[in-house]
Amino acid sequence: MLNLYNTAVQARNGASGFYNDNVRVDTPSGPVIVRIPIAGADTMDLRIWPEQDVLAALAPHVTHVPKLLHVSQEPPFQVHEFIAGDVLDSLAPRGSRVPPAVLGDVVELFVQLTMVPLDQLPELPPSWPVDADPPAFATRLSDVTAQVYDTFHESYQPLFTALGIPENPLTPVLARWPELTPRPFTLVHADVHRKNMIFRDGHVVFLDWELALWGDPVYELAVHFHKMSYYDDERQAVLDDWVRNMPAQYTQGWEQDLDIYLAHERVKSAIVDTVRYTQLISGERLSAAEEDQLIGKMARKLNAAGAIWKWSNPVSTAYVETRVQKTRPR
Repeated sequence: MLNLYNTAVQARNGASGFYNDNVRVDTPSGPVIVRIPIAGADTMDLRIWPEQDVLAALAPHVTHVPKLLHVSQEPPFQVHEFIAGDVLDSLAPRGSRVPPAVLGDVVELFVQLTMVPLDQLPELPPSWPVDADPPAFATRLSDVTAQVYDTFHESYQPLFTALGIPENPLTPVLARWPELTPRPFTLVHADVHRKNMIFRDGHVVFLDWELALWGDPVYELAVHFHKMSYYDDERQAVLDDWVRNMPAQYTQGWEQDLDIYLAHERVKSAIVDTVRYTQLISGERLSAAEEDQLIGKMARKLNAAGAIWKWSNPVSTAYVETRVQKTRPR
């Protein structure tokens, strides 16, 4: 297997996320994906488990996930089954409709995750919130967001201020955490979006389980809606199917709590993606079109959070571009 790793390191031009490189390597028995952690990647999400342990635990219970073929601790890498198909973000990028089967597959995944027993998952971190305590779980989420803000505040403070990110951006979110409804926890993927979904043979295979958590299933739904940018009728179809098919104990109080979690995700995205996108643009490796795309996304994320912060006026894409360009190295 070390030969696969060495080949992948040499190639290393595959699909990259924020935490791993995914490199296709052809073998005599067919292609595989070699998944290599990105050294020094900034941690901007709550992570509690090794991904390979999650995959091993959920495999007997969840239908459409890649097979884990090999794990190496040193050097660190995983080998996953290669999924032949179309990444949903390429087949149906944001702004376009997804194939109708996607909607049902997403709900099926969320229902199946309720069937993964906690005792088959890796050990939880010390002092992890007890079952059915969403306010404590939500506080773990916002603690990580606050840590990201604090880490980058000094170096990004002029940009944050110019873009309207307040000094205490999480205040309106934290005020609502106590309102969350008691609800049992389940396994959540916590990152189901178009780039983590491969459409194959009329069904979705769900990738990238590195952010999986033991937590509130309504949070799972909020993250998914936040990142998918569905058409209104698609969103409603997922919501109706989710309410109809999830066991009732996992959906109680969702009407209020979905909006509370969405407020956090919007604030988090404004902070995290201002940093990430500015770093990418300052790296001067993107084309002009790629930069324009990131600037547009940043403006949309800032304005979504601006509604939470009670902004009087939205920021324009042109204004965001001007402010970000000032951060370029001279």
